[in-house]
Amino acid sequence: MAPQDAKVIATNRQARREFEIIDTVEAGLVLKGSEVKSLRHSKAQLAEAYGRIADGQAWLNALHIGKYDHAASAFAHDPDRPKKLLLHRSQIHRLQQQIDQKGLTLVPLSLYFKDGRAKVELALARRKRLVDKRQTIANREADREAQRAMAQARDGARR
Repeated sequence: MAPQDAKVIATNRQARREFEIIDTVEAGLVLKGSEVKSLRHSKAQLAEAYGRIADGQAWLNALHIGKYDHAASAFAHDPDRPKKLLLHRSQIHRLQQQIDQKGLTLVPLSLYFKDGRAKVELALARRKRLVDKRQTIANREADREAQRAMAQARDGARR
């Protein structure tokens, strides 16, 4: 999750449903001025975004940042251009190894401002199979049922 002092711009709610999260990392973004202004107006969509590592650099693809209304057309940005991620070389190397060896995927979980800088929380994740999704739902239902039973027992003891 994003830090407590951060202003969350967008979250990828599908990611936790579709993927098993193994590890998370925070990365900065290289953005143009009109992109930052659009983000301040929460004009971003993370749903289809994914991370990849190419030539020793980390990139965030398919992150849609809407056009800023007040930007001159000469200074406007391409809404779907790949954004470079700011990570240490050792972090990039570690992520690349895990992606190659374990067949994991880089998935953005949330986009937020922290101390005035745009950050993205990336997750190393493995796609869930249908059986895994059903198991997650069954576990959630069992937990809810246990909570209900405990609440009923607690209410019955008070009377």
